[in-house]
Amino acid sequence: MWIFTTVGFFSVVQKPGEEFLTVRARVASDLDRLRMTYLPKLSATIVTRKGDYPYRATVSHEDFAQALAQMGRDIHYDNFKNEVEKEMGAVRERTYEEVWSLLRELEDEEQSTGPKG
Repeated sequence: MWIFTTVGFFSVVQKPGEEFLTVRARVASDLDRLRMTYLPKLSATIVTRKGDYPYRATVSHEDFAQALAQMGRDIHYDNFKNEVEKEMGAVRERTYEEVWSLLRELEDEEQSTGPKG
């Protein structure tokens, strides 16, 4: 699962044979903000040069689910990208905007070819 939030960008997976979720990030401070704002039980950050994401931490499914629920309760803005710029700055907002633009291509494709499945 990819999650774009006002505290950071995360990829969350459950590795084979592991009980916990692994929360991965490209920026270490994203994990710090997540831990401070929503997920105090998130483990310490592990730095690795293996794989796609250099920063990782682990957490239980239940703690993660509770954090997601709180994130939902905390949405009080009318424009996500503007809130990202306010909370994380213009560089992060522009990065999210680029991702948004790329994903919009899926909308354009569906409009020209029709829905799939």
